[in-house]
Amino acid sequence: MIDNSDVEFYKENGYLLVKSVFNASEVERMREGLERIVQRAAASKADSNAQWQGDFLPPEELKKLVLKGFHDVHYHDASFLQAAVHPNMAAVLSQIIGPNVQLHHSKMLVKPPEVGAAFPMHQDKPYFPHLNDTMLAASVHLDFADEQNGCLRVIPGSHKNGDLPHVGQYYLNHKQYPISQGIPCIANSGDVLFFNYMTIHGSESNRSERTRRNVLYQYREASDYPTENVHINWGQGLMVCGENPNFTKVSPKYQIIE
Repeated sequence: MIDNSDVEFYKENGYLLVKSVFNASEVERMREGLERIVQRAAASKADSNAQWQGDFLPPEELKKLVLKGFHDVHYHDASFLQAAVHPNMAAVLSQIIGPNVQLHHSKMLVKPPEVGAAFPMHQDKPYFPHLNDTMLAASVHLDFADEQNGCLRVIPGSHKNGDLPHVGQYYLNHKQYPISQGIPCIANSGDVLFFNYMTIHGSESNRSERTRRNVLYQYREASDYPTENVHINWGQGLMVCGENPNFTKVSPKYQIIE
């Protein structure tokens, strides 16, 4: 899927857009799976608006915006587990992370037409910090994404700037890091944007009449361990490619509480 020049581009810039990782039928299966998840969530009264809160937009604008977001979608529909370990995904991950790659978690993000909420600029690291910073996101596009419907934006090379102070650990100061500062990553359905969890990224609101649907996977090198007890889930550590070199550290430990 990628060559050495792509790997070097990722190392230097902290992101890489890979075209046509998934074909049309695979994308359609994920779209159908996503719709079923939304319907089941609504039927279970678990539906919610996951849009960002804060002072980066006036309150009267914030309350109009919507973001559908659910974590760990590979627990809800098999199409997303199949996508997480897809040979094309593994081929890219093994080159930019290394031979031994684990899945950390997944989530879906849906920006509805005209009212899809923005993401202020931020790093992902504050949410699930790891020792060696090998964690990256792989954003799978289920729709054509451009500036009108709120495509992802990144600041190239920003992963080299270290940990930056976030407002309430959620997003960067929007005056210092406006969304417009990021370069737009325009992508077709089936394309995947890979970016390090230190890379500054965000997206504008969806001002178009088109939905923007993404499935986001977070991956890490198998020997990169969390530094805080946050964002833990039952299936964390699923091997996507390679092997786990640490036989006694293969899954989080849980205690059942009745």
